[in-house]
Amino acid sequence: MDPASVAAAVPVAPLAAWIADNVPGARGPVTVTHLSGGSSNLTFRVRDEANDWVLRRPPVGAFLATANDMGREFRVQTGLQGTDVPVTRTVAMCTDETVLGVPFYLMEFVEGVVYSDSEQVTHLDEAQALAATDELIDVLARLHAVDFEGVGLGELGRPAGFLQRQIDRWCTQWERSAQRELPEVDEVARRLQRSVPAHTDASIVHGDYSFNNTMWSRTDPTRMVAVLDWEMSTLGDPLTDLGMVAVYWGEAGELMWRSRSPQPHRHNPGFPGVDHLLARYEATSGRSVRDIDVYRVLATFKLAIITEGALARIRATRPDEDTSRTEVTVAELAALALDMADTSDVATLRG
Repeated sequence: MDPASVAAAVPVAPLAAWIADNVPGARGPVTVTHLSGGSSNLTFRVRDEANDWVLRRPPVGAFLATANDMGREFRVQTGLQGTDVPVTRTVAMCTDETVLGVPFYLMEFVEGVVYSDSEQVTHLDEAQALAATDELIDVLARLHAVDFEGVGLGELGRPAGFLQRQIDRWCTQWERSAQRELPEVDEVARRLQRSVPAHTDASIVHGDYSFNNTMWSRTDPTRMVAVLDWEMSTLGDPLTDLGMVAVYWGEAGELMWRSRSPQPHRHNPGFPGVDHLLARYEATSGRSVRDIDVYRVLATFKLAIITEGALARIRATRPDEDTSRTEVTVAELAALALDMADTSDVATLRG
């Protein structure tokens, strides 16, 4: 992001005035620089003479109250402080849109590295790669074990009926975004509708948990220092998080990331296969993963629909752009979801 764009997204003068009035210990001039990372929301490093913070705000222009909910991110991370889930300490929330034009919040800056691609894990030996994988899963299990009522997050979502609503939501999203007929998507939708487990658990759900949304210690590469990007968090079925981790770990992740740097676990033999992740979660959480195929199919189905939504936006805003590769990715994800359903251990998912 160039300096002019940074200044437009986070004008220093009104931000500095707000910080001076609302943040104890603030001192001296404020500087703002853009930080890479974040999914749909923008992330900036803000410093004064005594403090080092991170500012999160929605993207410039139109934003969605659900996908870019600053209050949700701030509230969840605040609630999780004091638990054994590593989160950044929140500092202050601003709902006064006269400051930056949108809600935003400050949290402390945490030094670390995100394992976003294979280059970030080349220094890990095999034992460290395995230990980092176990830490990734163990932190997820600890998140799912948090007493959400006890930490003041009981109103974060509606866990009853969560999985059915997720399936319904993504079916509706497909109807809105579809650019062509894809029978595989329709067939997977039908199978998911009849395969919702009779009983599901309730927990805090991150919504997009993976190596890409976690930060790791530079001195101990097996220790996670923060879970990032809480914009999709809610109360729901914890196995939806595990299902997404599992599909990111496999072929669906390869399809999603093939135009970017290789995934971290693909180029280091110390990272285990997906079965290890599932077994580790089951042992650590004490929760059965018997029906995990439903969640893996749902996650792959969701990725296909998200990608189709991106395709629709490109066609609407950049009609001359070549979208053939994106079209192929959607079709491959849909075919993969159907193949996963066909080979599932869950009888109702099979044709």
